[in-house]
Amino acid sequence: MMSLSFLNCKTKLNVPILIAVLMNVSFMAQGASNSNDEAYKIFQEKVNALNPSEANVYGHVLCKSTGKHISKASVRIVGTTIGTLTDMTGHYILAHLPVGELTISVRVLGYKTEEIKITAEKNKSIEVDFQLEQQAILLDQVVVSATRTETSKKETATIVNVVGVPTFENTSSATISEGIVYQPGVRVEYNCGNCGVPQLVINGLQGEYSQVLLNSRPIFSSLSAVYNLEQLPTSMVDRIEVIRGGGSALFGSNAVAGVVNIITKEPHYNSSNVNTTLNLYGNGLTDKQLSFGGSFVSSDYTKSIYLYGGTRYKSQYDRNGDGFSDIPKLHNDNFGFRAIVRPTDFSKLTTEYYHMSEFRRGGNKMNLQPFRTDITEQLEHDINGASISYDLFSSNQLHYISTYIAGQWIVRDSYFGTDGDLDCFGNTKDLTTVAGTQYQFKSNFPLLLPFEFTSGLEWTHNKINDTIPCYNRSINQEANVVGLYLQNEWKSEELNFVLGARLDKHNFIDGIIINPRASIRYSPNEHIGLRGSYARGYRAPQTYNEDLHIGAVGGEVSLISNSLDLKPEYSNSISISADLYKNFSHDLQTNLLIEGFYTNLNDIFALVEKGKDEAGNLLLERINASGAVVKGFNIEGIIGIIDFGDLQLGVTIQQSRYKEPHQWTDEPTLEPQKKMFRSPDFYGYFTATKNIFEDFKISLFGKYTGTMLVQHFAGYIEKDTEVTTPAFFDMGFKLSYSFYLPNSKAMKYNLGLGIKNIFDSYQKDLDVGPLKDAGFIYGPLMPRTFFIELKFDIM
Repeated sequence: MMSLSFLNCKTKLNVPILIAVLMNVSFMAQGASNSNDEAYKIFQEKVNALNPSEANVYGHVLCKSTGKHISKASVRIVGTTIGTLTDMTGHYILAHLPVGELTISVRVLGYKTEEIKITAEKNKSIEVDFQLEQQAILLDQVVVSATRTETSKKETATIVNVVGVPTFENTSSATISEGIVYQPGVRVEYNCGNCGVPQLVINGLQGEYSQVLLNSRPIFSSLSAVYNLEQLPTSMVDRIEVIRGGGSALFGSNAVAGVVNIITKEPHYNSSNVNTTLNLYGNGLTDKQLSFGGSFVSSDYTKSIYLYGGTRYKSQYDRNGDGFSDIPKLHNDNFGFRAIVRPTDFSKLTTEYYHMSEFRRGGNKMNLQPFRTDITEQLEHDINGASISYDLFSSNQLHYISTYIAGQWIVRDSYFGTDGDLDCFGNTKDLTTVAGTQYQFKSNFPLLLPFEFTSGLEWTHNKINDTIPCYNRSINQEANVVGLYLQNEWKSEELNFVLGARLDKHNFIDGIIINPRASIRYSPNEHIGLRGSYARGYRAPQTYNEDLHIGAVGGEVSLISNSLDLKPEYSNSISISADLYKNFSHDLQTNLLIEGFYTNLNDIFALVEKGKDEAGNLLLERINASGAVVKGFNIEGIIGIIDFGDLQLGVTIQQSRYKEPHQWTDEPTLEPQKKMFRSPDFYGYFTATKNIFEDFKISLFGKYTGTMLVQHFAGYIEKDTEVTTPAFFDMGFKLSYSFYLPNSKAMKYNLGLGIKNIFDSYQKDLDVGPLKDAGFIYGPLMPRTFFIELKFDIM
């Protein structure tokens, strides 16, 4: 009997065994599919075995210009839960269909979406074939974050950027924090040289101003938001949708700078993959990663499951040779699944579970216990999350309802200490629960502009207990938010207009918070999309991610607390944009996006020094400053040539300023500062791919960060100061080659190698020794890194 003890959350995952089991199951599921001829023979056998008394559809999907079959194309019946992907020969089967008029939609990256209407009849199986036109630019992506419903990205009234699997693969990104930066207005930086806290920045506002979602659910608490950009594996991610600007009208508190919605993978057909990567940096230091994923689908397509997992070992890195880490040591294991059952053609039950365990440590004397060192920040996370949702469509495709519940439980053991303190061990327990329901109605009244009405009720609960005895710190917080959102979208090919609001009752705020939103899109033709939007947002006076991290400063630590009279922070955001498309030929396609944004923050949260406690630890207090204004432009350009390659680049030009000068330190020689810290006025990125030939590709990618103002606390230096950082350009490349072994088409191999941060662009003025300010860190996340990876897919 095969043991399933690895599902015990306290057991370290045996990833090689899991991969072996997965590969074995996948081979059994695929049978003897060792060639395209055999796979097509199996397809024909399935067609012949279709129940003749039912309504069935089968066919193939071809590239219109080349005549080649397209594998992994999504084939779905619009308005139902019925769907599949084409097999390795480009063929598909949709069985047990409801009788009547149906619309079949075919989508695949790199091609224009195609829809065909059919009439499904009992006792009849019909062949429906598709020929898709190639696209060099991805125009027909489906997104859900703009309105909480599936919408074509090009037709949304709100700009939604998408980071998909191709971006992660072309840039060899192992974590979300690495791949998410390749879009306008988004940066990720480390805020601590000891434990490596990754900080998401959208349009110049730090991570606490952004709402991170998992499948549109606000399940990530303040604690999980500290490290989740590095903990979540890319093997679970189908795509990441990013909305810049206020999103509180749909997603509640903290969605001020933007919304990051992580959409996990769904199982569509029997397949599996394994990916292993070796990164080399410093003097022989390594970052070793191994991940797997597999989809398994029943023969009647009503049951399916996607399994994934992985492990990662990363060495600590000491840039200046002082014996203290500037990048922490890391070990991460993860495992999870997403299972789907379709009880009927119009309903779907989805269950998801994930487990992550992580150890990270920074400081010095890594071979000793943390209390025998000068500085150590050590954390062990044990994270379990689960969700269940039920989706139901009406047979006439006019009504849709979804009910869901999700939860995440985190246990964190920590040590934040200096000078060998024995009592600086801590423990944190964090429980987040989200439950809600959503209803949508589509109207096509003849005399009215078609519209979609969406409403929902959502309850979010978070309970956190964080205790570190040696600092006399104990945080016990229980937050409850009940939100009701209403939205109506009038839409046509030329015009979209969205009007909505969300009403929240937060137990930390008196009264009801009302956050309205309005968005409009006007497209006079298919080459122009003009958009404008307004949104209101808020942040509640509660514990945030930075409060749950204790940084080392001057041989002691810094502690954050809220002022007793801290008030909510409110924002008003406006954006206008022009989205321009031009095809210079069938093969040469371009897109230019120009977006202006303006965010006005009232009673903005800010940290000020409040002296030191009896042990010499630095005390920081969160207060309400007068306010701030963040404004600027995002510009993104894309050039794509079919069968040749593409170039994508984006820049952000902005200003982040307090309305009144902010006094952040008691150092008398420093004047109050109007400029917001860690917010460059100019930054950008680029990605480029070139197809050398069909299976061989080169990718170039890079990030530019302009100068910015950074705080530097006293310790290694004599007194607090402000530093204007230099600009950084972090560039890399990757060569990748895909191939099959002779006489076998069941397994596809992909070999990749390259260099990240070719020019070794890195901070030069790091603090030295035990008195260092761990928060004085900026610039690229990693030094020059060589990598090689091997991936294989089984279909």
